[in-house]
Amino acid sequence: MGWIAWCEELLALSQDGAVLGFWEELNKDFYQAFVQEGRWKLYVEGIGNTLKVAVLALILGFLLGLLVAIVRTFHDQRREEKTGIVLNILNILCKIYTTVIRGTPMMVQLLIMAFVIFKSSRNLVGIAALSFGINSGAYVAEIIRGGLMSVDMGQMEAGRSLGLNYVQTMWYIIIPQAVKNILPALGNELITLLKETSIVTAIGLRDLTKAAQLVTGKTYGGFMALFGVALIYLAMVMVLTWLVNRLERRLRNSER
Repeated sequence: MGWIAWCEELLALSQDGAVLGFWEELNKDFYQAFVQEGRWKLYVEGIGNTLKVAVLALILGFLLGLLVAIVRTFHDQRREEKTGIVLNILNILCKIYTTVIRGTPMMVQLLIMAFVIFKSSRNLVGIAALSFGINSGAYVAEIIRGGLMSVDMGQMEAGRSLGLNYVQTMWYIIIPQAVKNILPALGNELITLLKETSIVTAIGLRDLTKAAQLVTGKTYGGFMALFGVALIYLAMVMVLTWLVNRLERRLRNSER
C-alpha cells in the first residue's frame, strides 16, 4: 500500500507541474552547460589537455622513477666498501630529490615551474607535464625500489653467475618479477596523477576542471557543469582501473 500511495502522490505532483518543472529546469541547466554556444567543445579541449598532461607525466615519472630506484637499489645492495664515490654521490642526489619533491606540495612545485623557472614560456601543457612528471617520479621511485628490494637476492646472484652484468640482470630477471608486485601501487599512482592534474587551472591551462569553471562563469550555475566534470573524471578513472586489473590478471595467469 505504501508503494501505491507514493506513486499516486508522484502522479499528483506531476499533474500540478512540480515534477515537470524540475525536469524542465534540469534540462535547461544541461543545455546551458553543454550545448549552448557549443560549450561542449570546452570539455573536449579540456579532456584532451588533461590526458596529454597525464600521459606525458606518466612516461616521464616512470622513467625518472625507474632510474632513481635502480641507483638507490644498486647502492643499498652493494657492500659499503664497494659502492664507490660516484655511486655514493648519485645515491645522495636521489635521496635529496625524493625528499624535497615528496616534502613539498604539488601546487607549489607547479607554480614554481610556471612562474619562476619557465615564466617566459607559454607551453602550459609542457610545463604541467614536466611538473607532474618530476613529482610523480619521486613516488614511483619509492614504489619501484620497494618492489626491487622485495625480490630475493639469490635472483641477482643467479643472474650474475650466468654471466649477465648488473643492468642485464635487472632488466631480464629482477624487474619483470618486481613489476608483478608493484603493479597495484603503480596503478594507484596513475589514478592519483590523473586526478591531481585538475590543479593546472592555477597556471591557466584549459583542462577539464578549467572548462567547468569557464562554463560556470557564463551560466552563473555550477551544478550541471561541475557534476558533469566529476562524472567524466569518474569514467576515466574507472577505465584506468579496469585496464590495471586486466593487466594484473594477465600477469597472474602467466605465472601458472
